[in-house]
Parts: sequence; C-alpha cells; structure tokens
Amino acid sequence: MTVRVLARTLRGLEDVAAEELTGRDLGRVERTRHREVWFTADRPDPRLLDLRTVDDLFLLADVVDDVGHTKRELARLAEAARTGEPGELLRTRARCGGVGTATAVDVAASFLGKRNYNRYDIEDAVGTEIADALGLPYHSRRGGSAPPEGSLSFRVTIEGTQAALALRIGDRPLHRRPYKQASTPGTLHPPLAAAMALLAGTGPTDTVLDPCCGTGTLLIEAADLGLGARLLGADHDPRALAAATANAATTGTAATWLRSDAGRLPVATGRIDRIVSNPPWDRQVAAHGSLAARPDRFHREIRRVLSGSGRAVLLLHEAEAQRAAAEAAGLRVREVRPVSLFGTHPSVVTLTG
Repeated sequence: MTVRVLARTLRGLEDVAAEELTGRDLGRVERTRHREVWFTADRPDPRLLDLRTVDDLFLLADVVDDVGHTKRELARLAEAARTGEPGELLRTRARCGGVGTATAVDVAASFLGKRNYNRYDIEDAVGTEIADALGLPYHSRRGGSAPPEGSLSFRVTIEGTQAALALRIGDRPLHRRPYKQASTPGTLHPPLAAAMALLAGTGPTDTVLDPCCGTGTLLIEAADLGLGARLLGADHDPRALAAATANAATTGTAATWLRSDAGRLPVATGRIDRIVSNPPWDRQVAAHGSLAARPDRFHREIRRVLSGSGRAVLLLHEAEAQRAAAEAAGLRVREVRPVSLFGTHPSVVTLTG
C-alpha cells in the first residue's frame, strides 16, 4: 500500500529534506514547492516520524487543481474534504506511527499571493466537513485559542492554483523535540540544526565542534542523525552548558561539554574536522569574552582549529559582512544558502580552510 506524504520544512531547506528522506530509503520525491516536499512511500512506515530536517509531516489526502482567488473556491475545497475518506486516512496514520483516535478536528491553512478569502475561511470550510464526516467537534482557530489535546490536525496549503489537503501524522509537529527540556534565549530551531549537520558532511571518524553550543541542539541533532562522530560543545555561559548537558542526557547523546571563550578555544591547531555553529553576534545572545571586543577572533579561531580537509557550517546574519570577515581570516566560502527563520533571513554558510 503506497502512501503520499507531504513534509513541511523551512524555506531554503527543501532540497536537504528531500535528500534526507531518499537517503533513509523512505520514499520517492514527487516534487518540491515553497516549504514542502511531496513524496511517495511504498508502505506506511513509522520511521517517517524519525525524519530530522522537516518541521512537520502529513499524509497527503487530496490535491485540488485550478484553485482561483475568489470566495467560490471555498466550496470546492469543502467538497474535496466532504468526498474524502477521513476514516481510512486515520487508519493509515496509525500504521505510520500516529494515534488512530481523536477528540476533535482542527485545520491550519496558508497560501501564497493575494486572494479574496483568508486562512480562517479556508480552515472553517474544510474543517466543518471533515468533523461532520468523523462525527467529531470542530475547533476553529479563528478565535486564536489552541486546539484541544488529541485533536486531529489537518493542513491546507495553496501555491499558485494548486491546493493540498493533508493530515498530520504525529500528535504534534516534528520540530517540537522531546529532548528540549531546558532552553535559553537564542536556542536553534532543531530541523535547521539537523540540516546544518547534514550539510557539514560529517563522517563516523570526524571530530565535530560547536564553539557556541548553547543548549546543545546542533550536537544532539548530529547524534540523532546517527553520524557517529566525536562531539565537542563549548560555551562561555555555564547556564547554557547545564541546559546542554540536561538535554543530551534525555537522548543519551555522548558529547564533551567545555566552558570556554569562542575566541580562545582550548583545542589544538588543526584537530577539528567539522565545525557547526550558530554564533551569537549580539542578536538574541550577547557576545561574551574576547568576542565582545574582537568578533573577528571567531573566524580566526575556526581557521586555526580546522584540519586541512575541515569544513565549517555556520548560521550567519549579515552574510556578506560575515563572508568578508571569514575570507580575511583565511577561510574560503563554498556555499551561501539563504533560509527563512521566523521572520528573519539568515544564511547557512559553508567554509573551508
């Protein structure tokens, strides 16, 4: 029994998510579009919920073509929901590792471009039909309240003239990692961290360093990907290191955590194979230690500790200015990948020595 799956991801990471699911032999990619990867799996598979680079995962229930901009399209979307088979979708969801029962129905909608209807109009048109078919109450998001516990969460996305109707497989979005028990300001979005670990091309014999590790997200995601590397996390803030240690303990991540200045790393020259990091640059977390006065020391330390074949993957704001600083330190820019992250537009930058 084949199933069609829709994976939601950050803008700019669609190809990374596609590579992860094909690399795990979980399905065949049909297409990618804004923040989405559509793929077909040969059978329902609970391993789908182990994907790390996607924000959320849905069973693709229906596709509606030739969707226009007027309110008459709401009736077409409602008809697609009415003529679907939500009961069978629920059974497939259970075979994919989701829960087979529910207490209510809720819908989240989004679209690109201008239309004569809003997201709540879409949600209510689709949600009431699905809820009626299943004999469950419908929870509208129009009032701003969160759906009740155990609700079936559907998603409607419209790009161009094509709408997708899908059901979330898990009981919550995949980006909400259970290990995130402790947090601090500036903690990195887990699917982005996983994507950065994959882009670093880490191997089982590599030593990986995050010199601004915060609560440990990057290294924990690298471990959960099964890359098998030796992991080192360093941070100036003892509270962040305590949070990283607590988070790593929930997953059994084996890592060494060090309190240190990112501008004076306690690492011998040329000993690090991969660096993955989200440096502060005074956005959500102020720079401390030597970086407060000399931010250029960060790139110079990266250049010093990287091995000859080493690679660094950094999340950087003001990418052009940071690129100049990296090149001044003797690093070469291999790729600049813009991403969208909660209203900001940083870049994932890959550097080599």
